[in-house]
Formats: sequence, C-alpha cells, structure tokens
Amino acid sequence: MAGKEGDLLRLHHVGYVVADIAEIVTSFVKSVNGFWSGVIFHDPIQKVKVTFIDTPGTTVQIELVAPADEVSPVRTFLSSGGGLHHLCYEVTNCERALGAIRDKKGMIVRRPKPAVAFGGRKIAWAITAEKLLIELLEVGIV
Repeated sequence: MAGKEGDLLRLHHVGYVVADIAEIVTSFVKSVNGFWSGVIFHDPIQKVKVTFIDTPGTTVQIELVAPADEVSPVRTFLSSGGGLHHLCYEVTNCERALGAIRDKKGMIVRRPKPAVAFGGRKIAWAITAEKLLIELLEVGIV
C-alpha cells in the first residue's frame, strides 16, 4: 500500500463499530477466545470510545468503536447497522502513506491527528480506490 519500502509495517487492528462497548465486549471476547484488558478509551478529538481485544496466535487486535456523542464520525455508520468498519496499518510516516494512497487514486479522509488510545501517536484516515477505509497509525511518538 505505501509508496516506499518500509512505510507499511503491519496490520495493527480491525475496527468494528458497535453501539455500546460495555454491552457487547464480553460476547466479542468469547467469540474470538480473546483477552480484554477492561480499558475503554474516550477520545474527544476522534469523538469515539474504543477498546481493544487481543486475539490468540496473532498480534492483530480487534478494536471496538462506539460513538462518544451525537456528532461522532461513526454515528452514521452505526445507524446503518454498524459492523466491520476499517483496517488499521502501522506506518513509519502518516503523511507519506497518505500520499501513496492518493497516488493510487485513493482519497484522504482525515489528516494526521493524535489519538488518545495510542498514547498520542498520530492517526490518519483514507479510502482506497477499492472503497476500503484505512486507518494509518504512525509508529513514532508525537
């Protein structure tokens, strides 16, 4: 996906939009035989609440995402039923990875901003030409 060798590091998580994390997380953990730390992050910048489920045998996590308020960017998606929402890749540089997606006829949705759930690491959003929503998570600390 990314333009330069080494920009795209790995699949970090798969995002799933839900109405209420506390109501559904136990079912998700049971479904994937996973582990949940019990931590739910509130991110006022992204306007969402998120939590992560570790999955056995892999480093890829499942992220449950719920709207934090009425103007949350996932509210419309949730009103259509929610569900599988995005793939998140760790990258060395969000801006460079966004440029690579744009060069392949993708569209930038949101430029890099710090994210609470990742200790202030930058995230960005893009839609590929194939209509796949991608979150980019920068490896370095802001």
